[in-house]
Amino acid sequence: MRPYLFCVLLTLASTFTSTTAQAQNNFAYFGLEPDIVTNYLGPSARSLGYVRVTVELMLEDVEYIEVAEHHAPLLRSTTIEIFGRQPEERIKSLTGREDIRRTILERLRELMKKETGSELIKDVIFTKYLYQG
Repeated sequence: MRPYLFCVLLTLASTFTSTTAQAQNNFAYFGLEPDIVTNYLGPSARSLGYVRVTVELMLEDVEYIEVAEHHAPLLRSTTIEIFGRQPEERIKSLTGREDIRRTILERLRELMKKETGSELIKDVIFTKYLYQG
């Protein structure tokens, strides 16, 4: 009888823990609208390509949506600037795309820390990624 009671208590404890963890994760998503469309550096000085990306920011908390809306122009311009400095090889490769995403995440976190005192942004997600060039 005791092993059964132990299993029931263990199940209840794990259920409570997972419910508590879900309650603490109150993430929100904020899209940089409209899509980011900018040029990138081609293989020669005379050729340019363009990239179109839909960027979603995963925020640490729902409460940060208004702050993200307020700082949206800064977030957009920083993202466009980072994409515009990338060479063609980084834009077109999967590892380059991930490097760009991490660079954007780090830079946006730095900016939000400077502007608001908190990083606010948990992650950056590209939901659409198109390039030509």
